[in-house]
Amino acid sequence: MICVHKLNKKKTDRYFLNAEFIQIVESTPDTMISLSTGEKYLVAESIEEVIEKVLEYKRLIQSRFNPVARRIDED
Repeated sequence: MICVHKLNKKKTDRYFLNAEFIQIVESTPDTMISLSTGEKYLVAESIEEVIEKVLEYKRLIQSRFNPVARRIDED
């Protein structure tokens, strides 16, 4: 899951989205995230920030299930 903030709301107003369901991230000019389920979310983060959050999520998942990566992280 990644945490993104609702557009034009307080920083405490946020969404937790399953990064595996993200299909499209576009600038309209606001950042819109479209999920494979058909839902769309306007968020305060830029496209670059959303991509970085997804990459960090994928790195975390990969390191938890990859024994070689876990050994390197532990050293």
